[in-house]
Amino acid sequence: MKTTIVATPEFEWHWPFTADHLLTLLPGATLARQATLDGLPGDTERLISLGALPANEDLDRLPALAETYVSSGYRSPAETDELLAARGIRQLRLPSEGYWGQSVSEFALGLTIGALRRIPQTHHEIIQSLDPWKYSYGQYADDPDFTAGTVEGTRVRIVGAGNIASRYASFTHMLGADVAAWDPFAAEPSFHRSGARRVHHLENLLADAEIFAPMVPLLPGTEGLITAEHIRALPKGCLVVLVTRAAVVDMPELRRRVLGDELSLAADVFDVEPVPLEDPLLGRRNVVHTPHNAGRTRESNLRLAEALAALFPESGR
Repeated sequence: MKTTIVATPEFEWHWPFTADHLLTLLPGATLARQATLDGLPGDTERLISLGALPANEDLDRLPALAETYVSSGYRSPAETDELLAARGIRQLRLPSEGYWGQSVSEFALGLTIGALRRIPQTHHEIIQSLDPWKYSYGQYADDPDFTAGTVEGTRVRIVGAGNIASRYASFTHMLGADVAAWDPFAAEPSFHRSGARRVHHLENLLADAEIFAPMVPLLPGTEGLITAEHIRALPKGCLVVLVTRAAVVDMPELRRRVLGDELSLAADVFDVEPVPLEDPLLGRRNVVHTPHNAGRTRESNLRLAEALAALFPESGR
């Protein structure tokens, strides 16, 4: 089957290594780097469009097209799905966004340890002053007002048991944490294999949390899933880890409690991005922050290409 891959500049700005790796995995495929679907070989039977959405006139120029993978981001819009279905063109879809699960979950673990031990804060402080070298107790530099110290022995409570959440659960379980998770849609093996105890009611996950990590994707059913009431139920001093989307939690209430020194926060995602320089969350003793880059590694680029290639038999995957 004659396969054409199109990668737009916008797609490659986000995923710069994916298209080239995909080309190596699909023997005989050709790669076009362009912003539209103009000028593609008329005998293309399979189209992998990374960033460009087909219109009727594009499909008119591709009479042999039989199957396609199309995405302008993480998935194709409904009108594109309807157009392809009306044309009788088979549309392939990725079964999940697991290609960046490892990158995000490892980053979340790094944020967690950074927040527990105040690593970013002390890194910055010793550039400006010798005062951080003057310990009150030996070399103890953790903040006793918030969850601190080792992951071992800490009560980690996770919302979600998917690609990111299950990995984070397994990492923290391996380090000796007491891990529990809530996800009404996940199968039992998702919990058993990650070392997480399954909790069947979300409210029962909150009361004893020392680290609380809502790790679900942002979907219509998950927006605002963690309500203000849930945030208020977290114990004082709890560390909240945010690495998927901020909109899954009630950010005004989370902000209130963090700014009131009731909770600590380790966040890669925020309710406003970029975070304004005058935002009071920035530079606090109880906040570790990064600029929404947890999933952007070379490895996640390669895993995306491999997930795409696995949709097609000639890849051997």
